[in-house]
Amino acid sequence: MAGLIALAVPISIHAQDEAPLVLVLTAEGPITPAMQEYLSRGLEIAQKRGAELVVFELNTPGGSVTLMSEMVKQIRASTVPVVVYISPRGGMAASAGTVITLAGHAAAMAPETAIGAASPVSAEGEDLGETMEAKEKEILKAQVRALAKDRGEAAVALAEETIQSAKAVSVGEALNIGLVDFEAASLDDLLNQLDGFRVKILSGEKILNTTNAVVERVPQSFIERFLHTLTDPNIVFLLITIGVQAILIEISSPGGWIAGFIGVVCLALATYGLGIISVNWFGLIFLATSFVLFLLDIKAPTHGALTAAGIVSLIIGSLVLFNTSRTPSFFNVSVPLVVGTSIITGGIFFAIMLFAIRAQKSPIRTGRESIIGKVGITRSPLNPNGEVQVGGELWSAKLESGSDYLPEGAMVKVIAIDGIRLVVREEK
Repeated sequence: MAGLIALAVPISIHAQDEAPLVLVLTAEGPITPAMQEYLSRGLEIAQKRGAELVVFELNTPGGSVTLMSEMVKQIRASTVPVVVYISPRGGMAASAGTVITLAGHAAAMAPETAIGAASPVSAEGEDLGETMEAKEKEILKAQVRALAKDRGEAAVALAEETIQSAKAVSVGEALNIGLVDFEAASLDDLLNQLDGFRVKILSGEKILNTTNAVVERVPQSFIERFLHTLTDPNIVFLLITIGVQAILIEISSPGGWIAGFIGVVCLALATYGLGIISVNWFGLIFLATSFVLFLLDIKAPTHGALTAAGIVSLIIGSLVLFNTSRTPSFFNVSVPLVVGTSIITGGIFFAIMLFAIRAQKSPIRTGRESIIGKVGITRSPLNPNGEVQVGGELWSAKLESGSDYLPEGAMVKVIAIDGIRLVVREEK
């Protein structure tokens, strides 16, 4: 009996070791340096572990052509087959995501997904100039022709049309023409369809074996997640708002360093995000104007008029910055977030303005001038000079003009300061 158990254990372990390994990478959002590094790291892990294939789950509105080209190179140079899977339902592989999908050794789409709209645009999401647009389109069309050449003439024509006229197609249309290989409702469904499928990699043709595959997901590292988060327009907007407020606090109350440090860090992180996502830089003019108005209302209070104008300018600037570029909604900032944050920011500066006004109107409580108006008592006869006690302190004093004598113990009021001597009158 013990011998049978001893034989059974090695057989079980051997069977598990022989099961093909499938690594799954999940990328969602605009194409960023962090996403490109994530793909590179995942492919390296797959190669080291001898994976059967890598499934790259993709849902993106596109991004930088330069980063796209790097990701295409990484996929095509991989010794492990890469299957690009557009998912989840309702997802897309738009713009640069289209080319990345075609770069996969196999391509699949979940139901209700879309692919296409790959016409190049500027960093602000606007149309390129005529000459530059022609150049960019011809380069991209040549690239997709090379990637889709084994998919048939109809697929090549459709791939070129996604660039030339920004055409986008559904999963059914892409599958019928041969632009993608599979429609898969889930990862398990995809692996079932991939079993026995032939792909071409650098070493030659390979038949995929996904029977009883061990599936492992490769999560993004903390740094990759953090840098990718900085491409969220809502996060970028909050970083700009907090950063500028902190800088203004540091300027208005110099001497500390915490507020200034926080402001610099927030603005640096926001700058990284602005360099990745598509924005309309004209909105920065309104943002700068809004904070100038907030600051002016503190320095020269207008009882809230400039603060109200600053709130409006902040809302307009934020929406112009993020929501006027002609790019998918991935790049849009939340309107309720902008309005709410702008009102809160304006409220903070309005409260600061009220404190400033109150400070200007409040009586002086320190220094020599603060003693004027206080009541004291004579500690020696004033004839007309003598000594008085005011606020627990003994002062040399003299009577105001027109008075010539007060006895000791009389109540007096300070009306002025003459050098180091108080000028007082009798308090009746």
